[in-house]
Amino acid sequence: MNNVDVNNMPETANNGEGSVRLTKKERHSAILRYMTMGVNNFNYETQQGPSIVWAFSKVLRKIYPKDDDYIAALDNHFQYFNTTTAMANLILGATLAMEEREGIKSKDAVQSLKTSLMGPLAGVGDTIIWILLPTIMGSIAGYMGLQGNSLGAVIWIAINILMFWVRIKLFDIGYASGVKLMTTLADQLSAFTEAASVMGLTVVGTLIATVVKVYTPLKFTFGKVALGVQTGVLDKVMPALLPALVAFTVYKLLGSKKWTPNKIILLVLAFSLVGAFFGFLGVTPTK
Repeated sequence: MNNVDVNNMPETANNGEGSVRLTKKERHSAILRYMTMGVNNFNYETQQGPSIVWAFSKVLRKIYPKDDDYIAALDNHFQYFNTTTAMANLILGATLAMEEREGIKSKDAVQSLKTSLMGPLAGVGDTIIWILLPTIMGSIAGYMGLQGNSLGAVIWIAINILMFWVRIKLFDIGYASGVKLMTTLADQLSAFTEAASVMGLTVVGTLIATVVKVYTPLKFTFGKVALGVQTGVLDKVMPALLPALVAFTVYKLLGSKKWTPNKIILLVLAFSLVGAFFGFLGVTPTK
């Protein structure tokens, strides 16, 4: 199997258990749909989830001829997903290969892989694609344009064409990796799912400490002695304790039928405004 060209594998009849084989044209059509939509269908509940569903709706219909399996697969991709759009191609290529070969049995593994990789790849993609590339190459191209050199515009257009090709190749690399993953670990799919879930939870845990910002400027004052609640008490007990408590509260509310994600977002906004107004919440001081 290692010597098989995954881009030219013959299409077989699908029995609903992952026996379908997508053509290269179908796969590229799906990822081009995602690249077109990207974050244009972004929302604060599932972020890029709807874009993935729209992009993969056609290929998933081919993989899952049974309506129940198709709906379950779409619901799975509707869940929260957010990473640098270019790096998402790598993840989506791998997950598509998993579903193509294992069908609905790979649903948990697909979600675990997306959750575990979206954070680390976002760090790489944001740094290289959204910061270094536009800053360095954009500055060079812009400076040349300001000097009246039309080559600056040509350079910038060429870079964008190159990035388009790179994103397609990242998808192909992800797909090939997903094929190898499923051929070597198909019998251990549950173990892989559990391992990816652990990694995903670790990524989410680090995001809570680094992304969720909750700070209280309150101080205990006794005479001439002042003790900051945040730095003198809470941070001594556990760094990022308040973000962890907020995340835990949101998690518990999500488990309640009375609370929807939109209601929770409004609750967080209202709590933040009230806290800022009365002074028990404030801007995190810069170090």
